[in-house]
Amino acid sequence: MRTFHPRESDIEHAWHVIDAEGIVLGRLATEVAHLLRGKHKRVFAPNVDVGDHVIVVNAAKIDVSLRKSEGKLYYRHSGYPGGIRSENLAHLLERKPERVVRLAVRGMLPKSRLGRAQLKKLRVYAGPTHPHAAQRPQPRPLTSSKKAS
Repeated sequence: MRTFHPRESDIEHAWHVIDAEGIVLGRLATEVAHLLRGKHKRVFAPNVDVGDHVIVVNAAKIDVSLRKSEGKLYYRHSGYPGGIRSENLAHLLERKPERVVRLAVRGMLPKSRLGRAQLKKLRVYAGPTHPHAAQRPQPRPLTSSKKAS
């Protein structure tokens, strides 16, 4: 059996809008990573960037349990000795909600130059508006959301 490799002419990058209001962070991140990698397409190949562009709006209104918001820590380092800083999810969500979603999706993508290229196709906004109307993004209902049930 021959290995399938998509041609440039086979690859089409669509645009999707996902409303994150009331959706659990992990469920949102898995769905977004699935779209960014292109696993929903028939021409998927694990070594080629065939994924779509994803716009996430209302990132400030994601659903996170109280226990996770107090217990989950994010670390960053300045590069200097003793320069490690940490903050919990609740504080980061209040300060930069876009970063919370981006970090969750980043952890679900490949750790390579392909994963970095796929992450560049993610746009996250804290509010309900975005400046990408010219690309005519299609609203994408999540398959695994509390809203759908």
